[in-house]
Amino acid sequence: MTRPSALSAGPLRPLLGARMPTVATAVLLVATVAASAVLQDGFFTPYGLTSNFAAVLPVAIVTVGQVIVVLGGGIDLSIGTIVTLSSVVTVQLVAGQPDRLPLALGAGLLVGVGCGLVNGLAVAVVRLQPIVATFASSFVFAGLALLILPTPGGEVPSLVTLGYRQVIARAIPVPAVLLLLLWLAWRAVLAHRFGRHVYAVGGNEGAAYASAVPVTAVRLLSYVAGGTFAALAGFALLANSGSGDPFLGNSLTLTSIAALVIGGTRLSGGAGGAGGAIVGAVVLVLIQSLVFFARVPTTARELVTGAIIIVAIALAGLLTARGRGAGP
Repeated sequence: MTRPSALSAGPLRPLLGARMPTVATAVLLVATVAASAVLQDGFFTPYGLTSNFAAVLPVAIVTVGQVIVVLGGGIDLSIGTIVTLSSVVTVQLVAGQPDRLPLALGAGLLVGVGCGLVNGLAVAVVRLQPIVATFASSFVFAGLALLILPTPGGEVPSLVTLGYRQVIARAIPVPAVLLLLLWLAWRAVLAHRFGRHVYAVGGNEGAAYASAVPVTAVRLLSYVAGGTFAALAGFALLANSGSGDPFLGNSLTLTSIAALVIGGTRLSGGAGGAGGAIVGAVVLVLIQSLVFFARVPTTARELVTGAIIIVAIALAGLLTARGRGAGP
C-alpha cells in the first residue's frame, strides 16, 4: 500500500504552489486593470470600485465552486443553472419582505446543495461521465427555474441591495470584503483534510485509492461544495440586480471554466486553486467592461469579447508553460 507521505509527494505536489495566482494570471490582471483605468472614468473612485467588485463577486464565487469540482477530476456544466435555480427560489420566497429573508436564503442554499448532491450521485456513485451527467442536469435545473419564475421579476429587500453596494470607511467596497472572505474560506478548505483529498483524487485517483482516500465520497462532496458555492453566487447576483431572472446565471458555466483556466487551474484536475481563479474572474469581468467602455458597437461586442478572452486564455497557457519549462 502507498504510504501517505508518498501520496503527498505525488498528487499533492502542486498543493502549495496552487494557493496563489500564477505569474501569467498576475500579468493579465495588471494589463486589464491598467486598461480599465485608462478607459473607465473614475475607475479607482469608491463608486467605480464598488461597481466593479459588485460585478466580480458572483463570477468569483461560482468559479471557486467550479474549481473544487475540477480539482477533484470532474467538471460541472450545470453550475450556472444551479445559480439561476437557487436565485429564483430565493427571490420568490422573499417577495421583497425583509422578515422572509432568512427562510428564503436557507431555501436557496438547500437548493444549491441538493443540485450538487444530484450531480455528485450521478458522477461518483452511478459513475456517469461528468460532462454528460452535468450537461443533462443543466436542462433539468434550467427547466425548474423557468417553472418557478417564468419571466423576470420578484423583488429583493432594499436593505440587501443597499448593503451590497455600501463602502466601508469611505474606501473599501463591501463586495471587496466579501471577496476576501471567499479567499479565506478557500484557505480553510485547503487546511482541511477534504481539501487535501480533493487534490489527491484529481491528481492521481489510483494512488489516492491505494492510500485509503475515500475517492467516491470526496468526489460526491466536491459536487455538493460546487452547488453550495453556486447558491452563494446566486445570492450575490440578486443583491446586485435587486430582482430575479430565470436566465440570470446560465452564462456563468462557461465563464467559470474560462476564469479557472486563466487562473492556472488544470482542467484534468489535481493542480490549481481558487486564488488564481478569483483573479481570473476579475480579469474576465474587466474584459467585458473594457469592451463596453471602448464603445465597441453592440452588434460586435460578443465577438470582440470572445476574441479577447481566447487571447487571454492562450496567453495564460503560454506564460504558464514557459514558467514551468519545456515539456508536456
